[in-house]
Amino acid sequence: MAAEPARDAREAAARLVADLPPSPAIWCSGLRKRYGRREAVADVALEVGRGEVVGLLGPNGAGKTTVIKMLLGLVRPDAGEALLLGRASAEPAARARVGYLPELFRYQPWLSAGEVLALHVRLAGLAVPNTEQRERLARVGLADREHDRVGGFSKGMQQRLGLAVALVARPELVVLDEPTSALDPLGRADVRDVVLDLRAQGVAVLLNSHLIGEVERVCDRVVILDRGRVAAEGSLAELLGRRELRLHLTDVTPAAEQRLAATGAVVRDGAWFTVELPAADEDGTVPDLVGALVALGARVHAVEPGRISLEDRLLGILRAGSAERADAASAATEAEAAVGHEHPRGAR
Repeated sequence: MAAEPARDAREAAARLVADLPPSPAIWCSGLRKRYGRREAVADVALEVGRGEVVGLLGPNGAGKTTVIKMLLGLVRPDAGEALLLGRASAEPAARARVGYLPELFRYQPWLSAGEVLALHVRLAGLAVPNTEQRERLARVGLADREHDRVGGFSKGMQQRLGLAVALVARPELVVLDEPTSALDPLGRADVRDVVLDLRAQGVAVLLNSHLIGEVERVCDRVVILDRGRVAAEGSLAELLGRRELRLHLTDVTPAAEQRLAATGAVVRDGAWFTVELPAADEDGTVPDLVGALVALGARVHAVEPGRISLEDRLLGILRAGSAERADAASAATEAEAAVGHEHPRGAR
């Protein structure tokens, strides 16, 4: 009889846990890492939700790869904590369902592509059928190279193989560190398709890339690092701000002007009209507006969507940070000079 209340309690607890939302794929707070006198990472906090694609951007030396290695337990942080799929990142079990493509890697040149995948399946301790392994090779464009030695692969082919390795163990989280660095435009498009497929399957992706256009195409959110710190983060809509539409119009009737004003704030420069689009812009806003203008008698000669690019936003954030540091350094120098003037060397 005593066993029944205990069983009921366990079942109730299990139901409560089942109703909780899943833990983030990645969560970290206060990550710090110093190499000698250089602070590589300072107080970094970020989060990647399940099924979310987050881009990691920043200049060389910003600490992006160091953050990734700390998240994956490859580098021990000096401070802070990190969780992968709800478990401490330092635990090997936390990385069992994580796929990782490092920025720099080498596979044994005497192995074939198929053997490299089989080796990593064994290391992961999972039972992945050969057919599924071959499907991963096909997914990255190496279906006909399964039995070829890796030593004969080009850099681009090795990059494709590395991506297949990151995907082979059915990951719930994939971390890609410069996945398109050695790829041609077709290869970059393939990687973009893979990332979008992963998101559709509910797999979270952390993407570190210098190709800002690729990040802008596939990422839900972006985290910008500068000198080891988070300089900005948010969705693309939050980072890029408002959207605008420029239209070259003639024969603009009063009714057409009213229709433009109903869409958003309007600035006119001759025959060019710049209209601010609503924050909750939908795909039909622009064609609906153009159709309405034509119906109201206006002639539409050109339509140009406009919004600050992610590259422009990134450069603006980094330049602002550089200016702030320069001002701080100048103020510190002036303060030191003032102290030296008040207390000259040798004064009693």
